[in-house]
Amino acid sequence: MKQSFYLAYKYLTFNKFRTLVLIASIGIIIFLPNGLQKLITESEQQMMSRANSTPLIVGAKGSSTDLVINSLYFQQEKIENIKSNVADKLDDTGLGYSIPILSAFNARGFPIVGTTLEYFTFRKLNLQNGRNITYIGECVVGYKVAQDLNLSPGDSLISSPENYFDFAGVYPLKMNVVGILNPSDTPDDKAIFTDLKTNWIIVGLGHGHQDVTKTTDQSIILNKDSSNVTANAKLFIYNEINQKTLESFHFHGDIRNYPLTSVIFVPKDQKSNTILRGRFEAAELPNQIVVPVKVVGNLLQSIFRIKEIFNTVFVLVGFATILILGLIVTLSIRLRKDEIFTMFTIGSSRAKVTEIISFELLIIIICSAAVALVLYYLTGFFIEEFINYYIIG
Repeated sequence: MKQSFYLAYKYLTFNKFRTLVLIASIGIIIFLPNGLQKLITESEQQMMSRANSTPLIVGAKGSSTDLVINSLYFQQEKIENIKSNVADKLDDTGLGYSIPILSAFNARGFPIVGTTLEYFTFRKLNLQNGRNITYIGECVVGYKVAQDLNLSPGDSLISSPENYFDFAGVYPLKMNVVGILNPSDTPDDKAIFTDLKTNWIIVGLGHGHQDVTKTTDQSIILNKDSSNVTANAKLFIYNEINQKTLESFHFHGDIRNYPLTSVIFVPKDQKSNTILRGRFEAAELPNQIVVPVKVVGNLLQSIFRIKEIFNTVFVLVGFATILILGLIVTLSIRLRKDEIFTMFTIGSSRAKVTEIISFELLIIIICSAAVALVLYYLTGFFIEEFINYYIIG
C-alpha cells in the first residue's frame, strides 16, 4: 500500500498543472455552498443581535428599512429628519427613555454619530483609553476607527460636510479625539461619536466667530447701532473648538426644532412598549415607530431566498464537476494505457493499478477539502463587508 501511495504521489507531482487545476476546482465547489451558508448564517446572527438589542426606533414617515439601517448601522441614507423635540415628547410619556441620533456626516470615510451619553450605557460601550465627551467639539471613536486612522486621545479629526441639510456656509469642523472605545464587534467600532450640539455645528446651525463688538477691523462691520452689530462675509468663522473659542460658539433659532435622523426609545417594560406603539398607531403621536427586529427579519427573508437559489445552482455545478472528474479519470486511464501496460508487464495486478489510481483520487480530494477548509476559515473575516455591501448596502 505504501508503494501504491508513493507512485500515486509521484504521478500527481509530475503532472503539477493538471493536479492543481483539479484541486482548486473541487475545493471551490466544496467551499461555495458551505461558505455562503456561513456568510448568511453569521450575518443573520449579527444583524438580529443588533436588532434584538434595540426595542423601538422613532423617525420620519417613509421607508422603515432605511430608518433602521441608519439608526443601527449608520448607513447614511438620505432619510427625512425629525425635530429634536420628538425625543422630549417621548420622554414626557413616562413610558421609558429616549436616545436621539443624528447621523448625516462623516470624517475620513467613517460616520459621525451625534447622540447623548445614554447611548454608551445602552450599548454597553466602555472606553479603552481616554475619557468620554464633555464639551462640544469633542469626539469618541470606535476601536476600528482608531486602528485604521492610527488615532489616540489628543489627536483630531476633521468632518466632511456633504450639504445633506442643504444649508449654505457649512464649514468642516476640527474635532478633538478624547477617547477610544473597546472593541464590540458591532457597527459602533466604525463610528465617531459626538454630542448632538457638535453635530448641529457641523450642520451649520451653530458657529463661533470673533467678537464683532471688540474688533478693530471696521471692514467686517456691515451695520452698527446701539443694540446690534451686523457683520459681513469677511467675518472669521472658527472651525475648531478649544478653550479660547468655546465661549464664542452659539446657536440660532429654537433648538427644539433642530434635526435628528431618529430616536431610539427604550420602554420600561413590555406593557409600555405596547402602549407607545398603540399611540403611534392611533396617530396620537406624529412620525412612525418601528420594531427593528421585524424590519431586519423581513430584510433577511429575501437573502434566504437567494441562498436557496444558489444552493440549487451549487448542487448542479457539483454534480457536473463529479461527471467531469469521472471523465478526466476515464480519459487519463486511456491516455496512460502504455504506462498501465508496462505496470502489468512488470507484474502489477489489476487490483494494484486500481489501488494506485484510487490513491491519486484520494490525494486530490483530501487536498481539495483542505483548500475548502482554508477558504471557509477566511470567510469569517468578511462577514462585516458582506453585511455592508450585500445586505444593507
